[in-house]
Amino acid sequence: MKHHTIRRILGLLLLAVLALHAAGFADLDFVDRLEAISYDTRLRLAMPRTRFPDVVIVDIDEKSLAEEGRWPWGRDRVGGLLDELFDRQGVAVVGFAVVFAERDNSSGLDVLRRLARRELRDDPQYQLTLQGISPQLERDNVFAAKMKGRAVILGYYFTSAADVATARVSGALPAPLFPAHMFDGLNVPSVTASGYGANLQELQQAAAGAGHFTPWPDFDGISRRIPMLVEYRGAYYESLALAVARAALGIDRVVPVIPSKEPAYAPVEWLKLGARRIPVDEYMRAMVPYRGVQGSFQYLSASDLLRHRVPGGTLAGKIVLVGTTAPGLMDLRATPVASTYPGVEVHANMIAGILEQNVKQRPAYVRGAELATLLGVGLLLAWRLPRLSPLRASLATLGVLGLVIGGNLAAWQYGNLVLPLASSLLLILGLFLLNMSYGFFVESRAKRHISDMFGQYVPPELVDEMSQHSGEFGMQGESREMTVLFSDVRDFTRLSEGLEPRQLSELMNAYLTPMTQAIHKHRGTIDKYIGDAIMAFWGAPLADREHARHAVLAGLEMQQALCELNREFRSRGWPELAVGIGLNTGVMSVGNMGSRFRRAYTVMGDAVNLAARLEGLTKQYGIAMIVGQDTRQAAPGVVYRELDRVRVKGRHEPVAIFEPVGAEGEVDAARLADIERFHRVLAHYRVQQWDEAQALLAELQQAEPGCMLYQRYTERIAHFRTDPPQSDWDGVFEFQTK
Repeated sequence: MKHHTIRRILGLLLLAVLALHAAGFADLDFVDRLEAISYDTRLRLAMPRTRFPDVVIVDIDEKSLAEEGRWPWGRDRVGGLLDELFDRQGVAVVGFAVVFAERDNSSGLDVLRRLARRELRDDPQYQLTLQGISPQLERDNVFAAKMKGRAVILGYYFTSAADVATARVSGALPAPLFPAHMFDGLNVPSVTASGYGANLQELQQAAAGAGHFTPWPDFDGISRRIPMLVEYRGAYYESLALAVARAALGIDRVVPVIPSKEPAYAPVEWLKLGARRIPVDEYMRAMVPYRGVQGSFQYLSASDLLRHRVPGGTLAGKIVLVGTTAPGLMDLRATPVASTYPGVEVHANMIAGILEQNVKQRPAYVRGAELATLLGVGLLLAWRLPRLSPLRASLATLGVLGLVIGGNLAAWQYGNLVLPLASSLLLILGLFLLNMSYGFFVESRAKRHISDMFGQYVPPELVDEMSQHSGEFGMQGESREMTVLFSDVRDFTRLSEGLEPRQLSELMNAYLTPMTQAIHKHRGTIDKYIGDAIMAFWGAPLADREHARHAVLAGLEMQQALCELNREFRSRGWPELAVGIGLNTGVMSVGNMGSRFRRAYTVMGDAVNLAARLEGLTKQYGIAMIVGQDTRQAAPGVVYRELDRVRVKGRHEPVAIFEPVGAEGEVDAARLADIERFHRVLAHYRVQQWDEAQALLAELQQAEPGCMLYQRYTERIAHFRTDPPQSDWDGVFEFQTK
């Protein structure tokens, strides 16, 4: 069990490291990177890959730049685009994913005014004409006038700098969605900006609203989330996607929902937009629900609209985002679905997600769910895997992996919930690899050690089993109840004299192999081969509660194997073999015994000696296998024929001896009847009823004339008739020789 404990401790250490990361007390960068990869994989697998019809992108593409000139265009041209979109196409909302940060001086008005102040200041006609055409040449004002009364949402961006004092600001911010005092008394985490680049003030004042399109990528540079709210100097400003969605839905008020009542940490879990909810993480960022690769929305070239190539009413009721995919304008981002992806389509995906209500949730409490999953899975596998075989450990690991991944994907698909996955997968695979590698490098060494000690005695399958409990085995001596077997070939000396040495070697190999296989099959340990004799025992080195039964079954199988072997020997012209087997059960000493020159793992004791005597008695009774009374009692499920009560040489206590006939249910009725009749013979014999015993023996001998057992009892009865035993005779026959 020691190696189980070591593996469990190592597994718990791995669990502790990942749990500390999940709880926020440790920062494992590689786990975060794997989590990002797992998120991207799930996103790509689950993307609908369908086009969203209600959002259209007007693209300032390379075609538009070629036809209309380089960006930025004059505000009159952008104003003409608004006229086309609202008046001719009938769109619902226009959002700009570009910033109008600088004044448009392309009309030449500044030059005309400079002339009016200098060279032509005394020309009244020039002054009057300039005064009349100036309003048309104030292109920023013209553009602002075109925005008034229309659902136009401007875009701007925030910047983040380490030193707030050096952060740059330009343009005019819109009114914040939430004022500075909104979250007073609560510690609400958020993305914080230190500067911004916004639109001209007159444009901002004329627009229906504005939202930031700040690219706020994750640690690996991938844009997975958009800050729905960015905090700047205490106030909170909405994103372009949120502002456009609000304008499209006609909703003025956004309600932040904070389920937590703990002021020390009160993250916003979602933003309520009328009947809709926008799930956000602890920093009020929303996961972008990418629909597919670039092209998930209809793209129209801006120049096609400016030149009236798009039939009127084509975009009726649509939400339009004006942006650019031209590489030179640098609005391309790395996303989970593509390494270069138009920024304007990122916002289009976000708007579609808000309208369809399929924005994934990743609230702050998923950290608790991650920790609970780690603890549940980790404790289960850390405890169970060390006890399983490699195959079962693999199946268990695959099963748990399937449950964790399946549950995670179900939460993703049906609950729009993003649960962490990487840490759980790392833990499951880590525990599996830990146990497998420990088993390969450490337990294989233990197995080799066990094999070195016991490989010559026990079968390979027992070596495998012993290696699972390697700390429980040793070669040191100990006393335990076991069963020992002795077998010997009858008249082996005479048989060997008639064979050449090579033939004798082949015969012994052919004989010992199936005998050993029968012993190994029934969990026996080979002690030694003594010429033609075999000594084996059960119950060591691996403990076996059924050692006696296994030994008896092995003896029966040895007899059956010998019958098949003799048929083969006859076909080869070799002599047939007869074998005697003696079995006894009792307490004996087992261990590595011998001298400092040579040792062997063997058994010793009175019970062992009795087994050897019983093997010798098989010749006296003409029986193939004899077991002692303790073996018969400890090995049920077998049909036995009691043979005698004997007192062997060197032992004062008598012992009842039995012949195992076969497993219960496998012995035919005639054989069972003969056994019962012989037991009646023994009953009459032990009370000196010679006539009754003789009569039954005569019936048995008639059915089996050559049976030595019946002959022995017939001779004894004849002897006792002429020389009766003493009055205190107990029916025990005493042998004077081994």
